[in-house]
Amino acid sequence: MGKTKLLVVEDDAGLQKQLRWSFDEYEVIVAGDRETALAQLHRHQPPIVTLDLGLPPDPDGANEGLATLQQILALAPDTKVIIVSGNQQRSNALKAVSLGAYDFHQKPFEPATLALVVARACKLHGMQQENRRMLQIEAESPLAGIVTRDPGMLRLCRGVEKVAPSSATVMLLGESGSGKELVARGLHRLGARHERRFVAINCAAIPADLLESELFGHEKGAFTGAGQQTLGKIELADGGTFFLDEIGDMAPSLQAKLLRFLQERVIERIGGRREIPIDVRVVCATHQDLAAMVSDGRFREDLMYRLREIVLEIPPLRKRVGDPALLAHHFRNRFCQAEGRPLMAFSVDAIAAIEEYQWPGNVRELENCIKRSVIMSDGPQIGVDDLGLPVMENTDAAINLREVRDAAEYKVMVMALARSDGNIVKAAHLLGVSRPTLYDLMHHHGVKAQLP
Repeated sequence: MGKTKLLVVEDDAGLQKQLRWSFDEYEVIVAGDRETALAQLHRHQPPIVTLDLGLPPDPDGANEGLATLQQILALAPDTKVIIVSGNQQRSNALKAVSLGAYDFHQKPFEPATLALVVARACKLHGMQQENRRMLQIEAESPLAGIVTRDPGMLRLCRGVEKVAPSSATVMLLGESGSGKELVARGLHRLGARHERRFVAINCAAIPADLLESELFGHEKGAFTGAGQQTLGKIELADGGTFFLDEIGDMAPSLQAKLLRFLQERVIERIGGRREIPIDVRVVCATHQDLAAMVSDGRFREDLMYRLREIVLEIPPLRKRVGDPALLAHHFRNRFCQAEGRPLMAFSVDAIAAIEEYQWPGNVRELENCIKRSVIMSDGPQIGVDDLGLPVMENTDAAINLREVRDAAEYKVMVMALARSDGNIVKAAHLLGVSRPTLYDLMHHHGVKAQLP
């Protein structure tokens, strides 16, 4: 395995030589100006860069160095850039860190100390690349797409793993856009029927007079326009999983026919005279209160109990602490790749807006928001204006000091983990605590370091 590449951006020939000597265990690449630095970045893709802010044609200022930093991070966001600056440039070095630099080191530098900073940055880069590789493996898992650190969602994931191997009918409860079909597909992939079909139908999206035919199929000539035999969704799902989304919108007349199917596991096509046995795993979902609908006479009580053999509740996004920012990073990565754009960063204000917004449309709304932002943003950074979110008032009325303190500690910890994309070192830095302290806090609040 070859040496790790280190790009040294420094216009002083003497310092170039000293840095080469200090980092003989690295493959050192040297650049004396912005144009050369960007060319070397394209050619070698180094994980670590040391950057002098005083570059020509502005060797006594920092504008050229800061511009170089921004272009490096726009082209290679994972690159760890270490600012090596003079004492008079300390304020500019701090500004560089706020723009995304990994760290700064003052001139004249101690070779051993700078070597330690570089080694630490190199280790962090390696950890992040490994984390990215593991997330890619996770993306191929049965619960792909469920990205969370929220305890409620993690319990849901464990529930899915327990229920999936069974043949029980499962009802998923959750608001629109919270990910009910995603969980249903996870149940299918983890179950014994994963090699067979997963068929979904949305009861709210199909007119009542057409839904019966969609569900059960029809024979040729059964009604005007039925020019050929058509299999229904239930029959197409035979041997696999059938997902009924928004079951609460099903008409009462169809509820009776669905109940008969669930009891006897046979169907009759419209216009048919033959009972057709069907072996299918049924999963349903709704955002409505079925018990209230039963009381109002809009939903059959016997059907409700047939469908509720096992109930899994999906919490809304606004109650999943830290998940909005975590999902925002996830969707940004996906859409930057899909749209062929360099990986963009979120501004501090943008992340704060994402965390504060209530997301009435849940994960679907967040996904659409990030996709729009990636497409419409003009620069390398997604700002708060790119999100286009309305301002919402904070209605938190908790006044118990202990509860507020405990909740605040938990919230900022999970937010730091989300903002840092799960990196413990960076999260601890954001919180201003040591890594052992952060691990203690995570243990205290039951937060795991790994995604499900």
